[in-house]
Amino acid sequence: ISFMNELANLAETLGADIELVRQGIGSDPRIGWHFLYAGCGYGGSCFPKDVKALVRTGRENDHDLLLLNAVEAANDAQKMLLVRKIVSRFGEDLSGLHFGLWGLAFKPNTDDMRDAPSRVIIRELFERGATVTAYDPVAMDEAKRIFGDEPRLRYAQRPMAALDDADALVIVTEWKEFRSPDFDAIRQALKSAVIFDGRNMYDPAVMRKLDIDYHGIGRR
Repeated sequence: ISFMNELANLAETLGADIELVRQGIGSDPRIGWHFLYAGCGYGGSCFPKDVKALVRTGRENDHDLLLLNAVEAANDAQKMLLVRKIVSRFGEDLSGLHFGLWGLAFKPNTDDMRDAPSRVIIRELFERGATVTAYDPVAMDEAKRIFGDEPRLRYAQRPMAALDDADALVIVTEWKEFRSPDFDAIRQALKSAVIFDGRNMYDPAVMRKLDIDYHGIGRR
């Protein structure tokens, strides 16, 4: 996962498209397609815990696991990627800006938010003065438990309702219901037609035709 994220970031720097790279790598039967998707970082109860446990075991035995240390650092940085893209587009001071956020769980089909990228992204937006309205099919109760009575965070009962009065849409979890939205409705709902897609759900070429300012990860 982190390897693909690193390749996606390099592709973006070089003006390449990580989707073409992914197709090339995945076509090798020795590798396959599993986990070959760039994104805004991994979370959950397994990967972060297991990597940390191995790193800690190594340190306790005077052995530095260089690769796993790098994986941790790369994933922490990847969780900040959408924030950096937002800051690049709107500036460091986000006071007065409001963002609609789709997806709170660390992956689809769960309400698990342990080490989820959404937690980092929301808190970083708060620190810069922004407010957020979030939608997730099943994880909103868990988010309320985590964030408590946070006045800067509201919740929507439908995806489109999260975009009311929003300056941009931020996609963090690749829920199936986000795959084919009504893009005309999205453009009408947002103050500015800007999408930050942390899961590369949409085709940048299609977004350009729709006149949507689209920011994926390693896509062009």
